[in-house]
Amino acid sequence: MSLDQSADQHYRDRVARVVAHIVAHPLAAHRLEDLAAIAHFPPFHFHRVYSSIAGETVAATVRRVRLALATRLLEQGGQSITQVALEVGYDSPQAFTRAFSQFTGQSPRAFQRDMHRLILDPGAANAHAKAEQTLAVQIVERPAQRLHALRHQGPPSTIPHTQRRLYLQCGQRAVHRLGASCGDPQDLGGSFRYYAAVVLPEAPSAADNGLERLDIPAGLYARHTLTGPYSRINAALAAIHTRWLPASGYEPDDRPTLEHYLNSPRNAAQADLRTDLLIPIRPTTSL
Repeated sequence: MSLDQSADQHYRDRVARVVAHIVAHPLAAHRLEDLAAIAHFPPFHFHRVYSSIAGETVAATVRRVRLALATRLLEQGGQSITQVALEVGYDSPQAFTRAFSQFTGQSPRAFQRDMHRLILDPGAANAHAKAEQTLAVQIVERPAQRLHALRHQGPPSTIPHTQRRLYLQCGQRAVHRLGASCGDPQDLGGSFRYYAAVVLPEAPSAADNGLERLDIPAGLYARHTLTGPYSRINAALAAIHTRWLPASGYEPDDRPTLEHYLNSPRNAAQADLRTDLLIPIRPTTSL
């Protein structure tokens, strides 16, 4: 690693400590002076350093972490919109609704309704028919694929930082943008790994610092094309695993789960985002 690359990584590690602190304490005041002290940067320059590394302001990170928490609370149910708004630090449901709508492309009530419709009560009448209609899963075969990726460090709520780093690094060279994940996203200290990945038309150069090569084997996948914000991805994957897979005649394989981003928030509204969710499968074996 060159001196410049080492210095860049040192800066990223210091900013990562700040992000980890924000994620661990989403409702704290997060004064710039306190965050600068965590990163050991002078307060006067900290906001510029943070924005250049993270790709967004501290305030934007705090807002996104709190709204990511709100999506989980809305998925769980049991609380009103007002209760969720207060729990994630908003003074009124109106302010929360405006911020949440900008974040996900729909209102909190519509998001909660859609999540409850997606994750149906397994004991509900005619649940299997409803699951097939909602999930629209196809079985597809994909060839082996070589990806180049940045491994994400930190909780899932900060994955956009890693995707932004990859975009700045690869820019328009990327033929396809993907996410590759292994393990349970709730298991932050153990099995979960996520990579922001691209397909490049040619091998990366020496300037592509930090890119890892991921060789994805050929095989079968359960594919569901999700329309809407990325905040719905985890709920959709959970629904496929719990409702579609057991009766499908297939079982999970040990290849990574893939997210193929068919468009981008840079050129599409949140409600118009399209993502192919690809769960690796194989025919169920009899025991």
